[in-house]
Amino acid sequence: MHKIIRVTTIPKSLGGLLRGQLKFMSQYYHVIGISGKGGDRLDKVAREEEVPVIPVEMTRKITPIQDLRAVYQLYKIFKKEKPDIVHSHTPKAGTLSMLAAKLAGVPHRLHTIAGMPLLEVTGAKRTLLDIVEKLTYSCATMIYPNSFGLKEIIIKNKYTKPKKLKVIGNGSSNGIDISHFDPELYSEEDCIALRTELKIDPADTVFIYLGRLVKDKGINELVAAFKRLNQENSNSKLLLVGIFENDLDPLFPEVEQEIKTNPDIIFAGWQSDVRPYFAISDILGFPSYREGFPNVVMQAGAMGLASIVTDINGCNEIIEDGVNGIIIPPKDEESLYVSLKKLVEDKELLFKLSSKSRTMIVDRYGRQSMWESILEEYKTLLS
Repeated sequence: MHKIIRVTTIPKSLGGLLRGQLKFMSQYYHVIGISGKGGDRLDKVAREEEVPVIPVEMTRKITPIQDLRAVYQLYKIFKKEKPDIVHSHTPKAGTLSMLAAKLAGVPHRLHTIAGMPLLEVTGAKRTLLDIVEKLTYSCATMIYPNSFGLKEIIIKNKYTKPKKLKVIGNGSSNGIDISHFDPELYSEEDCIALRTELKIDPADTVFIYLGRLVKDKGINELVAAFKRLNQENSNSKLLLVGIFENDLDPLFPEVEQEIKTNPDIIFAGWQSDVRPYFAISDILGFPSYREGFPNVVMQAGAMGLASIVTDINGCNEIIEDGVNGIIIPPKDEESLYVSLKKLVEDKELLFKLSSKSRTMIVDRYGRQSMWESILEEYKTLLS
């Protein structure tokens, strides 16, 4: 049986970003997962995906000594296991495992690109990251951008030759489990109970953001735009579900203060199950600066929400302006404010956008279809 090793920087990505995929592939291949230790999270991935896992510590920052140590560990694992394919996700895991896999002579070295943090970096750091990106691509035998827009960005930046690039299916890294993200799973009583707990009135229009509360996700603009709307229309709430990352990408101090003090901004923190929060919301606000193929936008759509997203790759492939959401320029607080206001005031438009949301996700991004497309890619390579 052919052997495939899947690599991510942290277990949260291995078990979350790729949820169910390793287990599915293990029906056809011998699959091994590699990721950081992360407490008992890697063991949890092993249990849920029913595949063996190997811990290799990888940092998300630039740490040359630790990175070289990780490359050597990965090299030893690949020489011992002799996989036919090493397939990596997330930037650091991609660089380290593609280099180690090439040194170890792995025949098929695949890396999926799901967003490029370096696009928001400038100066000497950007130059360094560009070099690292090109190194990753040169060590890989195939690169899979998870959106068509991302593929064009890679070509534009000349990171690799177009023939090495391929988007699988309609985009995304893992599709979406449409039976899991289904608004029908939540009764009116369930929604009323959670809205009551969060002090959300029945008449309130709820905007939800889900993800890391950082500058790159447009949170500074989202909070500022909502504050303006909130001063004019008190029948609206902003529900923030996620975590701050002040060490990596902090918000403006005044924005963090607004989140803490505005009673109409509800900070729910990190949630293991986000579906109840989508179920009580009306509109996803996702003004991110950069993405690969955002799961959050697919999840919100599957839960029947209209979305306001920025005109960036991934987002502008999932959302069609005026059909299942509104597309605005990135880093544009004024456009974001106008769109928030429009959907609060025009209920007919909101209903029109929401009514198309789930159907469009079901038709394009079902998880099973995505897995079968990746499986077909593996079969083609291994034949």
